[in-house]
Amino acid sequence: MSEGTYQRLWVSTHQTLQKLLFQEQFPPDPVPDRERGSFIYRLSSLFLHYLGMMRSLDIIYDQMVQPQKRQLVRRLLDGVAGRILELKEELVQADLEVPIPKYFMLEQREMLQDREEITQILEKTGRKGEKDGVILHHLDAILLIQRAERARQGWLRAKFMREIQKDEEREQRARESKRFESNKDRAALIIQKLWRGYLQRKCTQKERLLEMEFIGMKPSSNETEYLMTMKRAQNGEELRRQRQKEREIEYQQAIKEIQKHLKDKEGPDIQEEMKKQIRQWFIECHDLTGQFPEFPDEDIGGSQVIFSDKTPQQVKTEMDLMDEETSKKKGKEKPKEKEKKKKEKKGKDQKSRKGEEDTMLKMAPSKFVPIIHEGHEEYQVMWETQNVPVHPEQTFDAEMIREQKRKDVEAEIRIQVDKLMRQELQTLRLAVDREETRPVKAKAKAKKGKKGKKKKDKDLTPNRSLDSLYEELVEEGLIKKSEYVRLSDYIGDYLYLGSALKLGNREPMPSLFDLRQNVILYGVLRLGSAEIHSMAPHVRSILLAGPAGTGKKMLVNAVCTETGANLFDLSPENLEGKYPGKSGLQMMIHMVFKVARLLQPSVIWIGNAEKTFYKKVPKEEREMDPKRVKKDLAKAVRLLRPGDRVMLIGTSDHPQTAEIKGLCKTYERILMVPQPDYATRYLIWKHLIEQYGKSLLKHVDISGLTKVSDGYTPGDITLAVHSVMTERRKIQLIKRPLTPYEFLEFLAKMDPVYEEEEVSLKDWYFKTPLGKRHVKAAEDRAEEEAARLAKEKKKKK
Repeated sequence: MSEGTYQRLWVSTHQTLQKLLFQEQFPPDPVPDRERGSFIYRLSSLFLHYLGMMRSLDIIYDQMVQPQKRQLVRRLLDGVAGRILELKEELVQADLEVPIPKYFMLEQREMLQDREEITQILEKTGRKGEKDGVILHHLDAILLIQRAERARQGWLRAKFMREIQKDEEREQRARESKRFESNKDRAALIIQKLWRGYLQRKCTQKERLLEMEFIGMKPSSNETEYLMTMKRAQNGEELRRQRQKEREIEYQQAIKEIQKHLKDKEGPDIQEEMKKQIRQWFIECHDLTGQFPEFPDEDIGGSQVIFSDKTPQQVKTEMDLMDEETSKKKGKEKPKEKEKKKKEKKGKDQKSRKGEEDTMLKMAPSKFVPIIHEGHEEYQVMWETQNVPVHPEQTFDAEMIREQKRKDVEAEIRIQVDKLMRQELQTLRLAVDREETRPVKAKAKAKKGKKGKKKKDKDLTPNRSLDSLYEELVEEGLIKKSEYVRLSDYIGDYLYLGSALKLGNREPMPSLFDLRQNVILYGVLRLGSAEIHSMAPHVRSILLAGPAGTGKKMLVNAVCTETGANLFDLSPENLEGKYPGKSGLQMMIHMVFKVARLLQPSVIWIGNAEKTFYKKVPKEEREMDPKRVKKDLAKAVRLLRPGDRVMLIGTSDHPQTAEIKGLCKTYERILMVPQPDYATRYLIWKHLIEQYGKSLLKHVDISGLTKVSDGYTPGDITLAVHSVMTERRKIQLIKRPLTPYEFLEFLAKMDPVYEEEEVSLKDWYFKTPLGKRHVKAAEDRAEEEAARLAKEKKKKK
């Protein structure tokens, strides 16, 4: 798309944003709990509008080239993303795809490249792959060996056959040269044979391509054109990103040059003008009051107070009022305390009245709306009034830089001028009024209360560099290289029956699509941006609980991929035998969280998280001592503050075996990973089979496979497809079409998730804080429905 297209998209986005900000000025009135549906509907509409706004801003920021506009768009994008997180805290459910800003990954490319240091460190120590924990199943190992042996034998046979063919060709050429040295007819036959052979090979190659297209092994001509078009579009996007970098470099150089030019050329004139104004103020104050004034302190702005279009008398009266207020503070402290006590008494009397207001549903104040409003006002002042051509130039605006930097230069010069003019004021007092130097008022030091003091954590590694700590953690296997997985690879569909189940007073379990959205909201958006993390509702930890094979580890890797986060592994199996003793454990936790903060964003992953909170440790796991990190881990997680882009993510297959109280204290958000429903299983089967050729879908009954595979996890389905679609089976597709029974034979060898395990997981989830909230909401809906039906019966009677 052209520059004008993104410019028009930017203008239309701000028009929509203006309407949203107008709605934010008039938030919905508090409503009683019985009107929860209407309140949620209002929040949902606002949530969806901001999601659309985020998509538009993400496209604009990713493709717009002009550097000054991109800075404004970035602030708006972070503000809108933060507002979405705030609304999510109030709105539990949302059914729209939450986008991930593209700059999360684009700006983390260097960090992702630096992650290759992990393999380099392991290669230096000769321990590459030793502690990865990847163990092949014996069947997979046998298949791997067989495949390698077949390939070796095939290479030898091909080499042998080539040698035989070359010998035969040499012998044939020798015989022909002796018998037909000057036979023209024979020469013509040879030429014809060669030409016909060339034509036949060409025809055979074309037929082979058509055959490969038919079985889906190669894209068709239409698909090729589509892929070429998409590739050209991607190349255009990459070219624009390259131009963004070039314009940004030019912009930063221009800032330095303009700032230096202002200091050198206009700086002396600005300094002299400030001195003249301050001297004039001295004279006017002396004429009015008969004495020279006190020079404004730096805390209130220094000489900036004089330049704010005020008369000397107004400045003097303001300063006198400020002095009086500071002197009367001590005398007013006691009356204020009495007033507070009176207010407290009144408050106690009004508690009963306010009890009803506390139960009302109301929207919490936002931290991000002022940021969005400020950015929109900046757009209206600086960009909306400009006459933009159809194809605008994407160079920086030098005049805008000059205006902004002139203020910075004036602020720097003002500090120097204030120091000089304070000395000049003292000399004027001595020379004109014969007044000695007035004592400088000492600044009152703020008393630090005992409650305000925060204990700082002791640094157990003060003399060690970050590189040495990082290298040690890599060698010990506590820092691992995450797999490259996109969140879009985690397949899931909407929960279409959710609203119907709620109408029937049944609380539906979330779908895999809902889970993916929650991972984006709680994990990716917070870890991806420092600005969002520092102001959004703070979430330190997440627990993903569900049956084995539902993709919990895949989600952890996807969070690391999307945000460029480092992956720390504190799973009980990975910690066995490492850093023994209490002091060793403290050192390990300290090192992990220290490096995680310094190299943020970071994800600290704990696999089999239930083992850390076992009710009773099994005999076979007592040597591993899985509970030894329980206390130190909880303390370290509680010390994470807004701005520390470090998140603890646990995964658990059997959370029922853990103490639910300790688990819920450590993990603030517990997300249930359910079994895939019909819609999700259909998408998984279709996506996996499509990878081997779209034409295969004609021979396979996807709907039947989806019904039969009820109870199997996405991991089971993926393993079944990959096990059936071997290289040999792909070659046989021409003669023997694919049938669904081949997948069913493999699925029959695996155990599904039985109903007892699913019910046990649901019962456990409904004991968690969020699960209890869901149960209570369902009970309230049931009571409301029963009351409504009872009223209708009375009316009929």
